[in-house]
Amino acid sequence: MIETHELTRRFNGNLAVDRLTVDVREGEVFGFLGPNGAGKTTTVRMLACLIRPTSGTARINGYELGRDNQQIRRICGILTETPGLYEKLSAQANLLYFAQLYDVENPEAQVRKYLQMLGLWDKRDEPVGTFSKGMRQKVAIARALIHEPRLLFLDEPTAALDPESAKTVRDFIEELKGEKRTIFLCTHNLDEAERLCDRIGVIRQRLIAVDTPDGLRRSLFGRQTEVQLAEVTPAIVDAVSGLEFVAHVKQDGNRLRISLADPDAQNPVLVEQLVRAGAKVQYVSEVKHSLEDVYLTLVREEAR
Repeated sequence: MIETHELTRRFNGNLAVDRLTVDVREGEVFGFLGPNGAGKTTTVRMLACLIRPTSGTARINGYELGRDNQQIRRICGILTETPGLYEKLSAQANLLYFAQLYDVENPEAQVRKYLQMLGLWDKRDEPVGTFSKGMRQKVAIARALIHEPRLLFLDEPTAALDPESAKTVRDFIEELKGEKRTIFLCTHNLDEAERLCDRIGVIRQRLIAVDTPDGLRRSLFGRQTEVQLAEVTPAIVDAVSGLEFVAHVKQDGNRLRISLADPDAQNPVLVEQLVRAGAKVQYVSEVKHSLEDVYLTLVREEAR
């Protein structure tokens, strides 16, 4: 769906996005993570044909960025961090205006569909300027979807929303995911990215890593088993370290953290060896690194 090759953008000589090369597959939710100023919004603005790249190329559903911009705009929807709705117009009037710009067939039905899906139909005739931030965000999402785009860019869709509104938006994204739409999601909410995204790219001007959340964990930390013992002795540590499939052992009090290639197959042998060495095993579990651990490790290493 999206293919970029060394896509670059500078502002007055300052590098915002550095030679971005990435593929986003059709039908996936692709998370784009990075600190403030990392180039996420600039990337979205380039791909949505709002600004031109300084150099590099991109193709969206086969259309070439810079040459086929009108065709790209027709198949894309975008939710920006600041929605920019017409505050004196009602929610219905806002959406009808944009539906007409997109030449949507039966715009009234489309407007009704999305206002009902987002729980705003009863508020359809009220000025958007009187809406809460969460309600405005819902209208902006409806606007991005009014022409049934194949590709949706969402830039911080739940930023500054209260928990209930944020959950409504996340649930709606889940529904869109079920429809196999391609979604390019920029977010600082790592729990949100973990729950919604098929793959994740981490950027700090340049692309640092791309993989599934589990793939990123394995590439950074491998797989680790944590064993809580009644007591850890040097003989027990030596017995575990001597196993050929054990890559690394770290002791923390009476807890051992052991790096293994395949915990599912190797844990039974590991426990057997511990018992043979006289250990009293209290529990065994796999170490679960959060997406936050992954993200912070990648960004800090890149900064260094």
